[in-house]
Amino acid sequence: QVQLVESGGGLVQPGGSLRLSCAASGPAFGSYGISWSRQAQGKERELVAGITSAGGSTNYADSVKGRFTISRDNAKNTVYLQMNSLKPEDTAAYLCNARRYYYSGNVRNDYWGQGTQVTVSS
Repeated sequence: QVQLVESGGGLVQPGGSLRLSCAASGPAFGSYGISWSRQAQGKERELVAGITSAGGSTNYADSVKGRFTISRDNAKNTVYLQMNSLKPEDTAAYLCNARRYYYSGNVRNDYWGQGTQVTVSS
């Protein structure tokens, strides 16, 4: 029921910055927690950052702490990932994920976007 579309990826030099956007269409966006994951060539998918439905809590992978910032604007149905001080090892396809849970803690809904490519290279 929820469609997610990522944008903002591209080619940047080491030390540069990008801001990724995840735009959602569908009902109850404010009820979903949103995360960004990345998939690099030859590596398993890695959870990069997450934000709760109300935006009151965030978490980050150790590899991006201090460099990446996740935020959301529920009025615009959009989540952002600000990426600073980019490194070649940040090169990956970045995927947006929306999840909603039952009060029991079980997953109720799980949606993924198509991904946007980030390449960090000289």
